[in-house]
Amino acid sequence: MKKTFVSTNPKISIKYDGKGDLLIFLHGIGGNKDNWNLNLPVLSKHFLCVAWDTRGYGESEDYKGKLLFKDIIKDLLSIYKYFDKRRAHIIGLSMGGQIACLFYERYPEKVKSMVLCDTHFGLGNLEEEEINKFINSRKKPLLKGLQPKDIALPVAKSLVGNLNNKAAIEELVVSMSKLHKESYLKTIDASMSTFHDHIFSQIDVPTLILVGENDTLTPPSMALEIHKLIKNSKLSIISEAGHLTNIENPEMFNDQIIQFLKEL
Repeated sequence: MKKTFVSTNPKISIKYDGKGDLLIFLHGIGGNKDNWNLNLPVLSKHFLCVAWDTRGYGESEDYKGKLLFKDIIKDLLSIYKYFDKRRAHIIGLSMGGQIACLFYERYPEKVKSMVLCDTHFGLGNLEEEEINKFINSRKKPLLKGLQPKDIALPVAKSLVGNLNNKAAIEELVVSMSKLHKESYLKTIDASMSTFHDHIFSQIDVPTLILVGENDTLTPPSMALEIHKLIKNSKLSIISEAGHLTNIENPEMFNDQIIQFLKEL
């Protein structure tokens, strides 16, 4: 697996492997490029797989001012430029699904297909109870002086579908502990105020919707609503998984993506 930076202001870190069609993996709001460690080794046998750290995450640089999703879209273009690719398949989980939709709205000609994993309508569109739960478990403790590592375990346990899946919980704890506190807070604010639900009905590329059967944040009922809005989309429920389907049941996750892409 190779690593490099694909942008300079700020530097955007990626890792990649494989050859062929370009697959871009976009992590969720509490993640980083290493969240795909159980997926890239398998999928890179078939495709050129690239996972990034969103600006202000992982090994990517922080930035000044507010987070604007239009800037994230520009960052995403730098991956296309680096690999000299005109089109790509985009795989986004949760916030990554939001970014995928916003990118499609701006550059539909650059998207060959999408895989929307445990995706929402915009965090601000969640049920009020879920919004309060999200803010109280993540934003408020950090504003009171705690660090991401201090909230990592309870947040991880709230996201997984099976509390006996110790490996998945440990992976999520490590992931959240790596968060850049200020960038994470700015991302929460941006995600709460950015909506993309109007884009679903515009999507006109092959789309696979994946959701964990035990996902309480973005449940199967929400995935079904998205499925109904995206014409000719496919919906698959990942068993024994909550919100982090690619980490909790990587075998089924990988198989579903390979099958979907091979049928295009």
